[in-house]
Amino acid sequence: MSGVLITFEGVEGSGKTTQMRRLGRWLRAKGRRVEWTREPDGTRLGVAVRRLFEHPGVRPEPLVEVFLFMAARHQHVAEKVRPWLERGRVVLCDRYADATVAYQGYGRGVDPNLIRELNVRATGGVLPDLTLLFDLDPVEGLRRIRGRRRDRFEREALAFHRRVRRGYLEIRRAEPKRVRLVRAAAPPDVVAAEVRAIVEEFLRGA
Repeated sequence: MSGVLITFEGVEGSGKTTQMRRLGRWLRAKGRRVEWTREPDGTRLGVAVRRLFEHPGVRPEPLVEVFLFMAARHQHVAEKVRPWLERGRVVLCDRYADATVAYQGYGRGVDPNLIRELNVRATGGVLPDLTLLFDLDPVEGLRRIRGRRRDRFEREALAFHRRVRRGYLEIRRAEPKRVRLVRAAAPPDVVAAEVRAIVEEFLRGA
């Protein structure tokens, strides 16, 4: 595969989705062939998986959450991510394999090593070339999104979101070359400039 997979990770309200779209527009203006997507709802099957979490009275066990997200991920890779990479695209993805490690591993208490093994199977080895981790205090992240309708994960207690953040930082400590930290508390234009600098440097060496 000749394309590049760049993933965007972070706690709720960290601004990663907005920054992904800003980066995508910037890369296209520079002549790059860019595709952007998100998990779990990058495919119709993934949308159905997300809706399961919002069904009244439905509360999957943590391991069930893992399996549901892995099913959505496998479909996502087969249907979109791998074909785009094979066509040489720069693929920007809002959440991917690390999200399950952070949310279901550190957040819910599922063995992170098991999740990593399942990620390899679910993705067929299509793992990120570069990950941008938008780091933010969850207190600030939840404050940023308080005016919108929250999904099941956004409604979790602050302690959950703190565990998720800790998980992301552990992932970064383990893989500092792949996972680049972005200080998401800065003004959006400052964050965007930092993101562009990281990605530009990475693509020059890719």
